[in-house]
Amino acid sequence: MVNVVFQGASALALDAKGRMAVPARHRDALSALCSGQLTITKNPDGCLMVFPRPAWEAFRDKVAALPMSAAGWKRIFLGNAMDVEVDSAARVLISPELRAAAGITKDVMLLGMGSHFELWDAARYAAHEAEVMAQPMPDALQDFTF
Repeated sequence: MVNVVFQGASALALDAKGRMAVPARHRDALSALCSGQLTITKNPDGCLMVFPRPAWEAFRDKVAALPMSAAGWKRIFLGNAMDVEVDSAARVLISPELRAAAGITKDVMLLGMGSHFELWDAARYAAHEAEVMAQPMPDALQDFTF
């Protein structure tokens, strides 16, 4: 498998049909990695996770292996997953159900998170980021050097 790390933020707008244009800087990697085959599901932080299919399959297998005590989380991740394809115009359709779950209307932020992306409603992400920045730095980062 190709080892690709997605990073960076892209401010985008969905079209009237709920489609998002894939940023040019990610198109070649997504084409090579998964032929434009993606899976989108809910994230408990209030956004959506967008996985290239190979990364989704690894995540899906980990979630499926969770014990029955995590059945509710299995439903959130697996039960809401939707397979999509990047179309010939480099767009991805975000389903109405997933858009509603993440409060996405038109303006979005697509964040590269390593093996996958997070898709946020732009206003919701700005509020989330401000909330994170207002908190003390977690212990795990206290001794981190930049």
